[in-house]
Amino acid sequence: MGQLALQRLPPVASLPRRPLSLPPPSSAPPSLPFATASRRPLRRGFYVARAMSSHIVGYPRIGPKRELKFALESFWDGKTGAEELQNVAANLRNSIWKHMADAGIKYIPSNTFSYYDQMLDTTAMLGAVPPRYGWESGEIGFDIYFSMARGNASVPAMEMTKWFDTNYHYIVPELGPDVKFSYASHKAVDEFKEAKALGIDTVPVLIGPMTYLLLSKPAKGVEKSFCLLSLIDKILPVYKEVLADLKSAGARWIQFDEPILVMDLDTSQLQAFSDAYSHMESSLAGLNVLIATYFADVPAEAYKTLTSLKCVTGFGFDLVRGLETIDFIKVNFPRGKLLFAGVVDGRNIWANDLSASIKTLQTLEDIVGKEKLVVSTSCSLLHTAVDLVNEIKLDKELKSWLAFAAQKVVEVNALAKAFSGAKDEGLFASNSMRQASRRSSPRVTNAAVQQNVAAIKKSDHRRSTEVSVRLEAQQKKLNLPALPTTTIGSFPQTTDLRRIRREFKAKKISEIDYVKAIKVEFEKVVKLQEELGIDVLVHGEAERNDMVEFFGEQLSGFAFTSNGWVQSYGSRCVKPPIIYGDVTRPKAMTVFWSSMAQKMTQRPMKGMLTGPVTILNWSFVRNDQPRHETCFQIALAIKDEVEDLEKAGITVIQIDEAALREGLPLRKSEQEFYLDWAVHAFRITNCNVQDTTQVHTHMCYSNFNDIIHSIINMDADVITIENSRSDEKLLSVFHEGVKYGAGIGPGVYDIHSPRIPSAEEIAERINKMLAVLDSKVLWVNPDCGLKTRKYSEVKSALSNMVAAAKLIRAQLNKS
Repeated sequence: MGQLALQRLPPVASLPRRPLSLPPPSSAPPSLPFATASRRPLRRGFYVARAMSSHIVGYPRIGPKRELKFALESFWDGKTGAEELQNVAANLRNSIWKHMADAGIKYIPSNTFSYYDQMLDTTAMLGAVPPRYGWESGEIGFDIYFSMARGNASVPAMEMTKWFDTNYHYIVPELGPDVKFSYASHKAVDEFKEAKALGIDTVPVLIGPMTYLLLSKPAKGVEKSFCLLSLIDKILPVYKEVLADLKSAGARWIQFDEPILVMDLDTSQLQAFSDAYSHMESSLAGLNVLIATYFADVPAEAYKTLTSLKCVTGFGFDLVRGLETIDFIKVNFPRGKLLFAGVVDGRNIWANDLSASIKTLQTLEDIVGKEKLVVSTSCSLLHTAVDLVNEIKLDKELKSWLAFAAQKVVEVNALAKAFSGAKDEGLFASNSMRQASRRSSPRVTNAAVQQNVAAIKKSDHRRSTEVSVRLEAQQKKLNLPALPTTTIGSFPQTTDLRRIRREFKAKKISEIDYVKAIKVEFEKVVKLQEELGIDVLVHGEAERNDMVEFFGEQLSGFAFTSNGWVQSYGSRCVKPPIIYGDVTRPKAMTVFWSSMAQKMTQRPMKGMLTGPVTILNWSFVRNDQPRHETCFQIALAIKDEVEDLEKAGITVIQIDEAALREGLPLRKSEQEFYLDWAVHAFRITNCNVQDTTQVHTHMCYSNFNDIIHSIINMDADVITIENSRSDEKLLSVFHEGVKYGAGIGPGVYDIHSPRIPSAEEIAERINKMLAVLDSKVLWVNPDCGLKTRKYSEVKSALSNMVAAAKLIRAQLNKS
């Protein structure tokens, strides 16, 4: 494809436009009477004290109906070209900017759009391309960019992991002392110019240098002890070039996202942060500078360091998850600086309690002054759904309790107008009524569920025997070979399969025909696994749309959207359920399907469940009770399902906790409490099963080394866990002496890349695992489920995986 630049576009007016059926940006559906501000002049310069202003940290880039997802996948499949992808992207960006401008937002962000990930965009901007991709110089194009994100036929992708404690994934930069940084992507300035051509003056957003470096990792072959911050002096010259370009293009503001400041940074790291921005001070001259933090409170020392910076015009804080920050602001906020107050939640879908936010803003006004206060979102709206106007199936009452990204933009400006003396009384009255409706609705609370949760807190719910005893009993029953092979659960979701589910949901086919079609898919998946020689089978999850949504649809207290999509990574989007009330399980959810699949084979067939912590962390959760209370409710529902599966003769039950690590609080002082209740919730689900029933769990795409003891405390019989994409980082914890007596399957290949590893490569990985793990407990499996792959890829990769397992098994037998 050549080195086609990511963003070197001709002027917007000259780009050909393909119809996208993008709805015009909306403020709210009819049931939510938000007022839309009239369009006003958008020209901005240096700060002048006027009425309170409004700001958005960032916005979803996938489109209201996943337009970017479909454009990306069409491009990757070779069905469309680069120009068509760029046109879709330009239409989405323009729609976003115009929506914010029409809503009256003053500080509108640019460069928050990405074709894959904003950290990968920063890697491209800095020219920090790992050598294996063959890039040497010039503007980084789609071929290099997407190879870093997804891998290609000859080289693997870069590691992907969770962005702080969210379900968004970023591409981890690979750095070392020999990396040559250079200005290799002009995306930030190109997007600024693009918005300016529309008459919209934006605030370009960059990932700050501290956050970028501290979220990177030493490249392969670089000592793990390598200090990433030693590269600060090498990347700052590139940042300075970007700033110079932006100033030349007419930028008046710049936003640096530095969420790393909410972490527990030591004195040397905070000093490096201060030095970095002092070093850029001359380049920042002529710009208003905003440093945005989010996702938690900023610790006291970090707050002091941040607010001491002289070159900064304004500071942004998350005042939804970071309420303690207000105490620091009360004690000391620098005179003459702007406070960007993140009072509108960027990570959930509940309508803002406007009256409560006004009280918070009044508190801040008394401290910093009205003219220094800017109403903002708590973080980027990337983590919430796009537009509630597309939800035509939600019932009126529930819909009235919600606000997606498009509505949150209007909430931000409504608060700013109200605080400046232009309060929309009708809007505020409606908001108060809707808040009261939610508090008093009988559909929210179930007294019996509340009593059951109170009762379970009196036990720690451990199984009655040690894992070593259980494994012996399970082996006698299952008779598995050494290095047993399995997969994680899902098999490819084909177009035909999705069509069948869609037609059944729309009542275009009968339940009998639907079950027949799913049974055929099960038979295909079972036959394939038996032919490949896999030892413990899965049914492939053909009946499931999503590992959380499938269960939520069958539990009380959950609601579902039609277009409430949120980006997880690249083109992968999820549609989180909404947990609005107490949770119960009215009837069995998976027993029918698992029993059907088990009858198709003599080999063990895993019953596949999603664990309570993952269901919680991958949902939009009610904010009117502690999260652990909701999690325990879900755990009791899953416990009932586990016991029903066992009664039905399912001897291996997998309870996925893929998202346990991502819910870990960012501050160490809060982590022990979370891990205690999260691990407890998992143990509740399987505390009553027999010793001969083997309980599996699965975790993926996070750094697990720091919670390994909590993972052991989950007391699962077997855990399968992501390992290969993170360059086998997991194995280091066993090198360091941690003993793991249960079964464990570190992933032997990365399923998020189309690349197919050879049997020799997988065998080499297995041998590395055997250097630190006993062959009696080691399992062989992919990193994660196979849902996003094609059958041609799956067959080849699994064939190689089984061949590698058999090769090593034979070598073990000889020795």
